[in-house]
Amino acid sequence: MTIFLTGISGLLGTNLASLLLEQGYYIKALVRKPQDFKTITHEKLSLIPGSLSDDLSGHLKNVDSIIHAAAECRQHLISYNDYYQTNCIATARLIDAAIKLKVRKFIYVSTANTIGYGIDTVGNSIEFKPMKSPFKKSFYARSKAAAEAYVLQQKDKIEVNIINPTFMIGAFDRKPGSGRIVLASLKHKMLFYPPGGKNFVPVKDVCAVIKSCIINGTNGKRYLAVGENLSYFQFFKTLQLLNNHHQFLIPIPLIILRILGLSGDI
Repeated sequence: MTIFLTGISGLLGTNLASLLLEQGYYIKALVRKPQDFKTITHEKLSLIPGSLSDDLSGHLKNVDSIIHAAAECRQHLISYNDYYQTNCIATARLIDAAIKLKVRKFIYVSTANTIGYGIDTVGNSIEFKPMKSPFKKSFYARSKAAAEAYVLQQKDKIEVNIINPTFMIGAFDRKPGSGRIVLASLKHKMLFYPPGGKNFVPVKDVCAVIKSCIINGTNGKRYLAVGENLSYFQFFKTLQLLNNHHQFLIPIPLIILRILGLSGDI
């Protein structure tokens, strides 16, 4: 079975490619500069030079499934269009090409930020909860939600699944992305941490969810890929224990955090 994969150079893409290659899949991976990607070499891996703005139709022949993991996720961009063009328009172009070439399945990797949070009663599906603040104001989350809507509209033309992971963490974080929170902890003897926390999910668990969806995913369904709820204090204390690294943890008062956030917005 041949998979067309976008975002192979990212945290999720690299781990996912490693898993699928171990399982015997063939992978065609889109990457801007193949010569710079040296993390994985495998006889069943073909690196395709290009970007999401290119016409990729020629590379989708004889492809069974597409896993679209690439996205614009930098948080400092100040225009919604900067996110919309990559996260929504490029996604629409890719799934339209997949439909035209009769690709069997399209798996879109989104974010849990597009799903409302909170404790729910047993039996209710949280993935149908509407997006909540502060993510409704996030250009990134809004663009991913728009892409999800378009992908789901195509479910009568192609099998589709959407994966909604929380905060992924793990090996092969080349940029780094989420790994910056780990590096921040290990580099300093004193660490200021904010109130609140996150749901942290091992990237390998998200890969397992995606692999399962290739064969067993129900058409038109969204799948939350979640791990453990941890406050930032709990997270950094865990890192200290795992790495035998001692440091002072100092909480940031909420009012100071809000002033800093407002300054950043301005």
